[in-house]
Amino acid sequence: MNWKREFVRGLKDGLPIGLGYVPVAFTFGFLAVSGGLPVWVACLISFSNLTSAGQFAGMNLIFAGSGYFEVALTTFVINLRYMLMSLSLTQRIERSMGTIKRMLAGFAVTDEIFVVASLNPGTLKAPYWFGLIALPIAGWNLGTFMGAAISDFLPLALQNAMGIALYGMFIALIVPASRESVSILIIVLIAVAVNCALQFIPAFSFISSGFRIILATFAGAGAGALLFPKEEEDYVKREAV
Repeated sequence: MNWKREFVRGLKDGLPIGLGYVPVAFTFGFLAVSGGLPVWVACLISFSNLTSAGQFAGMNLIFAGSGYFEVALTTFVINLRYMLMSLSLTQRIERSMGTIKRMLAGFAVTDEIFVVASLNPGTLKAPYWFGLIALPIAGWNLGTFMGAAISDFLPLALQNAMGIALYGMFIALIVPASRESVSILIIVLIAVAVNCALQFIPAFSFISSGFRIILATFAGAGAGALLFPKEEEDYVKREAV
């Protein structure tokens, strides 16, 4: 096996992902420092994580004064899908890849990396995998540093205006998928309705914002599994395509 060739092939496949991560991570770094976190803390969060939605949600909970358990549980629920993706990819990783390498590979499993790796035919070899994750990790950390470092040089009015970027990111994640699938739209509406009920009904006022997100997530996911179950044949057909 040509390790250099496989690594370079992975770099080429990971380049678009890395470039796409920079602006999202820039927004995270900017909002984190604008909200009161030191630059090094924002960079440490991105260095030890590789999850946009989880980091943004955790950052909001930190700013809201939530406890450690609430932050940990919320990010766990949001990032639970990565466990399923990792289990799927382990079926295609070369058997010679050791435990340490598998742990490093699992650290960098994201939605985009999972899709690219899944579309790659054959066995996923170690040099290809590490080439694939190298630029996304670099782009995510570079973007965070750039956003965190520039926040101190922007006017306060512009810093406050940038706060809408977070909501824009979540809208960009939800709206396209909801337009393409009625089932996803219904699931989103159920989750939104549950969250609004927990927030505005006085009887639920004791529930914090983090646990509202958790309960709304479980409600939406549970409703989706109940109303729109996927038969085993559906997965077999999708794998065969």
